[in-house]
Amino acid sequence: MLNINQSPAVLTKKQHRRRSKVLLLRRILLITLGAVLMSVGLEIFLVPNRVIDGGITGISIMMSSVTGWGIGVFLFILNLPFIFIGYKQLGKTFALSTLYGIIVLSIATTFFHPVPAFTDDLLLATVFGGIAIGVGIGIVIRNGGSLDGTEVLAILANNKLPFSVGEIIMFLNIFILGSAGFVFSWDRAMYSLIAYYIAFKTIDVTITGLEESKSVWIISDQFQEIGDAILNRLGRGVTYLNGEGAFSGDEKKVIFCVITRLEEAKLKDIIDEADPNAFLSIADIAEVKGGRFKKKGIH
Repeated sequence: MLNINQSPAVLTKKQHRRRSKVLLLRRILLITLGAVLMSVGLEIFLVPNRVIDGGITGISIMMSSVTGWGIGVFLFILNLPFIFIGYKQLGKTFALSTLYGIIVLSIATTFFHPVPAFTDDLLLATVFGGIAIGVGIGIVIRNGGSLDGTEVLAILANNKLPFSVGEIIMFLNIFILGSAGFVFSWDRAMYSLIAYYIAFKTIDVTITGLEESKSVWIISDQFQEIGDAILNRLGRGVTYLNGEGAFSGDEKKVIFCVITRLEEAKLKDIIDEADPNAFLSIADIAEVKGGRFKKKGIH
């Protein structure tokens, strides 16, 4: 059986082609799952209760309500220009993944449209709709695509405006979500803001995972004891670096290691036991690849 994590350097041409097919099939299946989950959040929870999401999706919901056309039609048409821009600026893989995801999303929303809403409770619909949308979008983003053109627009505008991508997306969505007050009602606009916030936070958790990786820097005179404890109790490898204090000029050993979010509390206990005065710095890491690092539970 082929291990898809095997180093490409030791793969034969046949194995390399097979590995590429496996990865492509995995990407297709996960993008399909993400798009279907988003369509469930829209058609089963939000749309029947006249609550919208941000971005092109929110515009599509409002246009569908005004014209009576299906949401899928607007999702596909309004996102097409951004897919073309994404192809020019972000590459073929991103554009094809996004195009496929939006096609699946458009078809799935049409399929789920006749299905009755799971609940008429506005708060429940807002919460579970936001979660379903957030998980769906997060899965697609993790696999190299997107389900909303405003993300592409924000990335491109970031190069010309003195704002971050997140700030641009937030501004666009506040404008779009605020428009829901004129199309539906102001209480629906406020519920839409809640749905968007829940979706936004869920996307973050889905992309980084509950076991988000963190880099750790430790400076302590008890570096050997702390390093051994991290190795034996957490099962994590450590690297000792040579450092020098700028003020004192003293040579120091600096410990570097990578842990998961779930291991952070245990690490702090280890350091407090060995050296309560140790310097500790912990930062989030977007991605970890290579070496012997594997995400696992705490020992």
